[in-house]
Amino acid sequence: FSEQLKELSDKGFIRPSSSPWGASVLFVKKKDGSFQMCVDYQELNKLTVKNRYPLPRIDDLFDQLQGSSVYSKIDLRSGYHQLRVREEDVLKTAFRTRYRHYEFQVMPFGLTNAPAVFMDLMNRVCKPYLDKFLIVFTDDILIYSKNKKEHEEHLRTILKLLKKEELYAKFSKCEFWIPKVLFLGHMINSKGIHVDPTKIISIKDWVSPKSPTEIRQFLGLAGYYRR
Repeated sequence: FSEQLKELSDKGFIRPSSSPWGASVLFVKKKDGSFQMCVDYQELNKLTVKNRYPLPRIDDLFDQLQGSSVYSKIDLRSGYHQLRVREEDVLKTAFRTRYRHYEFQVMPFGLTNAPAVFMDLMNRVCKPYLDKFLIVFTDDILIYSKNKKEHEEHLRTILKLLKKEELYAKFSKCEFWIPKVLFLGHMINSKGIHVDPTKIISIKDWVSPKSPTEIRQFLGLAGYYRR
């Protein structure tokens, strides 16, 4: 925990706080077995005026991919952390630890409007290329092309754009020049779009839900792949 706090502090993402606000901290287990610190902004979110900026419909995004055969996928590093919080709002992001209070200077994960705000940014930045050879869904970027020659031009254009806008990718999660790609839970290639096989197995092997929350989780997953 102290190492994660130090890393966030060293990067300038958080700073010590004397704010009267103070959300609690949770720990979420990651796929590799390690634990990720998360701030529980439940109470702040209740007071937040909701941003109704629409997230794109998955079906609409995938309709653009007809005829494509070469792909590159870019995952923006700590996507939300690349946006600054207005100074007058920083105190609201405060969270408490056993060491002291801290507050975020960048947009933290867990805020109710974070996906909409980030989606708005990405749509404005990428607008000239959307519906042509680029799909953006929050911090996931997919570049698609009909052939390798086109893809070289498309990829160069987007990498230059990200550099200009100072949006940084996590290289270990990026894939370039690939004939098929896993994106938003679907496998995409020149033959079409297919549900990720691992998701089908997850639905088939799902343990019978025993609570309203578990029922909602199952219906959410099954409903997403209904198409």
